[in-house]
Amino acid sequence: MEITKSLLNDVEIAPDWFHSAISNQARAEVIEQPLGKVKYQVWERDNSDSVVLLIHGTGAHKKWWDPIAPLIGKNFSIIAPDLPGMGESEHRAEYNFEGFGEVLIEILKQENALNNNKKIFLIGHSLGGHIAGYIATEMPDHVDGLVMIDSPIRPPTYDYDKHISTGPLRRIKHYQDKVSILKRFRLMPPQECKNDWFLRYIAEYSIKQEKEGWRWRFDDQLFATLRRLDNYEFKFKCPALFIAGGKSLLLESNIMKYIREAFKDSMIVEVIDKAAHHVPLDSPLELTTLINNYLDKWR
Repeated sequence: MEITKSLLNDVEIAPDWFHSAISNQARAEVIEQPLGKVKYQVWERDNSDSVVLLIHGTGAHKKWWDPIAPLIGKNFSIIAPDLPGMGESEHRAEYNFEGFGEVLIEILKQENALNNNKKIFLIGHSLGGHIAGYIATEMPDHVDGLVMIDSPIRPPTYDYDKHISTGPLRRIKHYQDKVSILKRFRLMPPQECKNDWFLRYIAEYSIKQEKEGWRWRFDDQLFATLRRLDNYEFKFKCPALFIAGGKSLLLESNIMKYIREAFKDSMIVEVIDKAAHHVPLDSPLELTTLINNYLDKWR
């Protein structure tokens, strides 16, 4: 990945559709919560009758969706939040699915998405898929369709006490300059991604400058304090789609076997062959085409 101080220079080789997509400026918003402010952005569409909520994964942020959101069908207004403790949202003492779900419902209320009979569709990648599935299970009247992207849904009997986190377990480090920290940017879990311009774009918005230097935006304690869905079973009443990466470690795992069996009557499984776990980065056009096909059916 080409890394300089100039984002525009570094993504110059990106395809035309990417440049066109990121030129679509979203409306920036904030929601005040007792536990801290939460930032989100909105792409509004004239006369849209539906809302799509895009939920990012662990340690990510709303800008991951900048190249994706404008490609979603014109009948949908798009909302992309920074989950608490990530992106530009404020950090908290602890993190859990109840808190994530509450924040997202409050955002939908603030955008009047729940008060005017608009249809609500949730799309989440990795952790974001889990959160989307949690909201669809706990608040089925608010959800008209669900897309989970390479989210490892584990059986209710899974022992999270033995779960090994793949994220930072140490205090955030500060770097002297912007280029130094950008060169340390890595996907978690680790994988190769050929779309360097996409990586460079999200890296730009993954960092911030403080008086001590440059640091990652996410709360490094998130990985240790996140309370998982222990002894929890997803149940979907709305149409549901699971999208797996063909090169993801998840695809041939026992977890995927469980997903196919447990949700065979409530969720369709599709595979994007060339993608690994980070499907939105690996295969953005294939992903949005697939999503649009299902959203059109569900509307």
